[in-house]
Amino acid sequence: MMTPTSQPLVEIRDLYAEMVTFDGVSKVLNGVNLTINKGDLLGLVGETGCGKSVTALTIPRLVPQPPARYPKGEVLFRGENVLNKKGGELRELRAQHIGVVFQDPMTGLNPVFTVEEQMVDAILSRQNQLQATGFIQGWMPSNRQRRAQAQEHAIQLLRRVGIPQPEKRIHAYPHEYSGGMRQRVLIAMAISGRPDLLIADEPTTALDVSVQAQILRLIAELVREIGLTVLLITHNIGVVAQLCNRIAVMYAGNVVESGLTQDVLRSPKHPYTQGLLQAIPDETVERGKLEGVAGSVPSLINPPPGCRFAPRCAHAAEKCTLRFPTAIDVAPDHQVSCVIYEEGQ
Repeated sequence: MMTPTSQPLVEIRDLYAEMVTFDGVSKVLNGVNLTINKGDLLGLVGETGCGKSVTALTIPRLVPQPPARYPKGEVLFRGENVLNKKGGELRELRAQHIGVVFQDPMTGLNPVFTVEEQMVDAILSRQNQLQATGFIQGWMPSNRQRRAQAQEHAIQLLRRVGIPQPEKRIHAYPHEYSGGMRQRVLIAMAISGRPDLLIADEPTTALDVSVQAQILRLIAELVREIGLTVLLITHNIGVVAQLCNRIAVMYAGNVVESGLTQDVLRSPKHPYTQGLLQAIPDETVERGKLEGVAGSVPSLINPPPGCRFAPRCAHAAEKCTLRFPTAIDVAPDHQVSCVIYEEGQ
């Protein structure tokens, strides 16, 4: 695995995002701060509706505008604010630097085209974009030669992600692949341009347990082999514990705790993180005695004031409703946003 550095690849600073809906304006992100260093395998966890996917997909600007809008904040990729990029700059960012794997592999593949057609077209499209932006210069082979090279590259990628007999299987349609094999195809497409960052948005949710383990092992191998930086979105804290060197916990549009995975999981500071860990079953918990976090994520159209976790928090006080707490360093590379820790400053 590439050793993580202190050199940031992605810096999300005080990011606010709103989503215009028929019911009103949903304040989906509420001042998110998150850093992904080069070589990180960062796990982003939290309940459904906490803003994990919106945060991640804002990096390559894949959240449509409208209905999304960003009234405040920055998303810096290699020091440049992607919220200011348009047209060709955005296409270059996606073609050259960022790969994305979504949770349902069937929605990422077109059922009427073969895997070969989709992979080759994706590879050629990336090459065309890089040529148009000047990243590839000089002599270019003919279209027939380029297509043959792209096909060979696609076969090599399929072999790398564990597709058996890729020379034959590349001609099949998506429905002829199992769910796990389709996800491998999407991973192959995502890494075809050797991106700096891979965003994996719950890549194993639609798969059975044994296939989940294979896909996660594959991602870990790619991190080691080609130096990927990975942002992994998941509900499974056990996966983060085994796979990720850093973790960030999101709740209702805020990062409430972040740091080295072993530090956060061994000594969780935020009440929400503590509640998530208490909800994980193990052999010491009696049947029917498993604890969880009471209540549910609030509506972000009309969120509670101050700390959005306050209505569910056993430690909540009146001051919690006045403002969202600032992030406090409770240990080296371990930050938490809670008034409990502000009082000690």
